[in-house]
Amino acid sequence: MSLPTRVMGIDTGIAIVGWSVIEKNPKFANKPKLIGYGAITTDSKQPTNERLAVIYKELTEKIEEYNPHVVAVESLFYFKNQKTVIGVSQARGVILLASEHSGRPTFDYTPLQVKTAVTGYGRADKQQVQKMVKLIYGLAEVPKPDDVADAIAVATCHINSH
Repeated sequence: MSLPTRVMGIDTGIAIVGWSVIEKNPKFANKPKLIGYGAITTDSKQPTNERLAVIYKELTEKIEEYNPHVVAVESLFYFKNQKTVIGVSQARGVILLASEHSGRPTFDYTPLQVKTAVTGYGRADKQQVQKMVKLIYGLAEVPKPDDVADAIAVATCHINSH
């Protein structure tokens, strides 16, 4: 009998960091179970260093609270806005640092991998991914903000990939 696997999924952002925790457990007939989810938000009026500190502190607290075995993070892929990509890249660095300091292995997944794992189609749109997250976990509605549903999809990708 295999042991349960608990995965924290992260959707990277500077304004909103979506997070989720999913567990795959033989007791649940290996159907993944959504343990928790939410968003870490920062105020755009704060200096970047303060926003990054908020992300680090709150993510570290969530890792301690939920005790995942691994952390799965969506990799940065393509940004039209040069200014946005810098902030999101800095936030991603803080997220990777929090995961490393926690001693958890970290896995990266491209948007294509996440979409394929959740919908079966790598070019699925955001609404298709959200509908599948809702369906897979039997939720009454799609988690909001969108970054939370994305974080659930990232964790689901890891569960489906291992």
